[in-house]
Amino acid sequence: MLPYQIIEKKSYGMELTPEEITFFVNGYTQNAIPDYQMSALLMAIFIKGMTNEEMLALTKVMLESGDRLDFSGAEGFVADKHSTGGVGDKVSLILAPILAVLGIKIPMISGRGLGHTGGTLDKLESIPGFNVNLSADQFHDMVLSNGVSLIGQTQNICPADKKLYALRDVTATVRSIPLISASIMSKKIAEGIQGLVLDVKTGSGAFMQTYDDSKALADSLVAIGQLYGIHTTALITDMNQPLGRYIGNWLEVEESLACLRGEGPADLMEVTFALGNEILKMADHSLSDDDALKKQQGVIDDGSALEKFIATARLHGGDPKVLEKPELHSKASLQVDFKAAHSGYLQAVDTMQLGFLGIELDAGRRQSSDVIDPDTGFVIHKRLGDKIQAGDALITIHANKKTTLDSVLTQLDQVFEIGEETVEMPKLVYKQIG
Repeated sequence: MLPYQIIEKKSYGMELTPEEITFFVNGYTQNAIPDYQMSALLMAIFIKGMTNEEMLALTKVMLESGDRLDFSGAEGFVADKHSTGGVGDKVSLILAPILAVLGIKIPMISGRGLGHTGGTLDKLESIPGFNVNLSADQFHDMVLSNGVSLIGQTQNICPADKKLYALRDVTATVRSIPLISASIMSKKIAEGIQGLVLDVKTGSGAFMQTYDDSKALADSLVAIGQLYGIHTTALITDMNQPLGRYIGNWLEVEESLACLRGEGPADLMEVTFALGNEILKMADHSLSDDDALKKQQGVIDDGSALEKFIATARLHGGDPKVLEKPELHSKASLQVDFKAAHSGYLQAVDTMQLGFLGIELDAGRRQSSDVIDPDTGFVIHKRLGDKIQAGDALITIHANKKTTLDSVLTQLDQVFEIGEETVEMPKLVYKQIG
């Protein structure tokens, strides 16, 4: 087989065979096929799409490129949660310790920022000393003993996806249903889990901005999970504005700590609890939504979920002092409000653009080799439908470079739309699939 012929075939919209997909992905993983040819194939897939058979073949080759974890001997239900990506989405940091305290084993293999969205690993690494690069054996043992561990892909778990993930981020090929589906599900299947809940975002800050596209992605993810024998449910949730109030790596850890203290914003907690309910009901079919919600609220109220988060960070090498006293963590040197030019109601937020502005502040990456500044980001002060007075602070920018601060300030008027009429708050959870 020749890479050129496979690229050309897909560029004409023709269906690739499983053998062709396996040849190309394995060749790229083993450095026999260069970045520029893989980039060309990714763009062809992005434009022309894939059939279900192609997508399943892509999932299979990425899964089989490495090892699979085995939790068959674990006591209790083994499950995970995954989000398709949004702005301000720090649910994993909150939900993982909640579920671990409630007896669910959570082996969470997470990713870095992708496109305009933040990454769980980048947020965790804003905690001084936190090591996300455990070996598969260390990860397995910590899940069994602690109930939860959060790591990045090891060299032996879906190495093909790990390499493709970084390339998709810098080649504008992220928003593709088959590429997203195969990437997410290969990692999740490799975790050895029994249950999976997926948070599929829709709206201006999501990769899938229309409800129909988001539903198609949810259907795709659920179908793959069920094919591999995993109890899989997806919730389609709103991303027409940032989730919670804080955007940026350490800022989102701070907000997660507030949530675990029982002081979190209502929208963030609603999505967190809705996802948690699904996993708790998978583990115990007799539970009602109300029962599952009470269990989650209970471990926040008694402080055990916060204790689990701090204990987990310590096991990963993180400094517990900054989690117990967040004021000890470094802060951005420049904190400036962006204010409303006129009165009215907040009618729309270009959430994706806000995510890209975070990259300008070095809260994300322009290319895979960039170093993230953990202290930069935004704090949101107004939500959709809020009454705005001229001069009100809409958002506070946290920056460490005057040049990037000035650049972001000039662009924020394109992010917030203020008009004379109020708007209805969007539903946070639209639909359950699976």
